[in-house]
Amino acid sequence: MRPGEAPDRQAQPGCLAGPPPGEVLPENLIHKFCYDYKENISMTATKPKETAAFICSRDTLDGAYPPLILAINAARAGMETKVFFTFMGINLACKGGIEKAKFIPPGVMGAVPGMSTIATGMMKKKIDKAQIPSLPELMEMAQLEGVELVVCRMTIDMMELKEDQLVEGSIIWNAEEFIKFAKDCKICMFI
Repeated sequence: MRPGEAPDRQAQPGCLAGPPPGEVLPENLIHKFCYDYKENISMTATKPKETAAFICSRDTLDGAYPPLILAINAARAGMETKVFFTFMGINLACKGGIEKAKFIPPGVMGAVPGMSTIATGMMKKKIDKAQIPSLPELMEMAQLEGVELVVCRMTIDMMELKEDQLVEGSIIWNAEEFIKFAKDCKICMFI
């Protein structure tokens, strides 16, 4: 195109929609070619939404709080966010499972009969005193913030769970589906 000549594929005044003939644009970008009054062509692109994934593999208080808190904050930062529940973490994605999460002290203390019950009570008091939401409240907040709860297909099959046992709104992915999402995540954490 020569200076002073208008583009021939004009979609609306000042803009040429889509790529030039024969060019393919990356799938995850929306492009718009615009020219100014001096007939200079420029290309602008909107950024794709950043993504975050958090893997939860434990059904304990210290296994559940970090992925949910981080997921909520990632969603509030404008990121598409998913929490992937696998192995014992899947219990948190089952109806009523989040209420059963316990704190198991590390080391020998965790093996003492009744110690996890005492430690769970102490930890819940500390959580309440610090005005931190309970796990059921966090799970609800996560869903309200747009965090998707993803449950591992292999773990469902291994634990012989049925879909109707899962928290409402959960989706089921196999490992391949999760990897397709996770490989492009700006943040991907195994907690």
